[in-house]
Amino acid sequence: MSQFAIASDSIDPSSVPQRKLYTGACIPAVGLGTFGSDRVSWEEVAEAVMGAACVGYRHFDCASVYGNEHLIGHSLRSMMQGGIRREDLWITSKLWNDKHAEEDVIPSCEKTLRDLRLDCLDLYLIHWPFPNTHDPGCDVSSRSPTARPYIHENYMKTWRQMEKLVEMGLARHIGTSNMTVPKLKILLRDAAIRPAANEMELHPHFQQPEFFRFVRENGMVAIGYSPIGSPARPERDRTPEDTFPIEDPAILTIADRLGVHPAAVCIKWAVQRGQVTIPFSTKRAHYLSNLQAAVTAPLADEDMEAIARADRNCRLIKGQVFLWKENQNWEDLWDVNGEITPA
Repeated sequence: MSQFAIASDSIDPSSVPQRKLYTGACIPAVGLGTFGSDRVSWEEVAEAVMGAACVGYRHFDCASVYGNEHLIGHSLRSMMQGGIRREDLWITSKLWNDKHAEEDVIPSCEKTLRDLRLDCLDLYLIHWPFPNTHDPGCDVSSRSPTARPYIHENYMKTWRQMEKLVEMGLARHIGTSNMTVPKLKILLRDAAIRPAANEMELHPHFQQPEFFRFVRENGMVAIGYSPIGSPARPERDRTPEDTFPIEDPAILTIADRLGVHPAAVCIKWAVQRGQVTIPFSTKRAHYLSNLQAAVTAPLADEDMEAIARADRNCRLIKGQVFLWKENQNWEDLWDVNGEITPA
């Protein structure tokens, strides 16, 4: 790993907008995602983490299932040895689906901490509400033979262990990911330590306005993944109906007028909307541009209105591999009728 050094064209981390959690802690509104899909090596992601720190990133979104935390840990250690204080970093990780059992939650977090070379995570999320896993690189037809539906009583057993992580000082905050309104409602009802954030797919073609509003009104920060439409997402998540926000006429018109890449418009929109956004790239020009989008002149009101009208309710990360029985539609994962899909 190369020696840490601040780049001459870096962004001052203090200029990056922040979002305040209910504890009073602040999370940078732009972070670097670290899911390389099936297309980018672990080593490339770890190098991108180091490069992103050199241009001003202080927020990194990780997960055990990405398989690269042990290498990202070397990058984080190099940053801190190079002068970045731990308290100036925001590190998120996630509990994978095969570790929902009560006896697995704390050991899984402890392994993530060892891999990342940290004593404490800033945020630890339950990656999916389903205890269903899949093989790396699997196709859309893959199903775990032990797959089960969402069962609230079981999820709460997992959540109680997440709460213990806070009590033990292993995670400053805990939260959820890939949830729905009905699932979050009953978690909020029953949780002793409320989720501080919910990570969810958010981009101009999938704005989830009602869910986004629910998350914020209930004191959680909304963290949006796939902010430019996840062009490198796995093949299993692709369908012929998919649309791409960076190809949207409204986005292209704004980008052309401002002289920026359409991805920068998507990032600007996300930051102005009030969410946290975690774009992924291993290319320096791209991750630098994404951070610059957060600190340069905002979009005009009419631009934000045009993007609001561009919503197509197009979910790109559908999650079919987490379905629990045959002849199901991916929408069964997302409670589209406003009620938790029954077993």
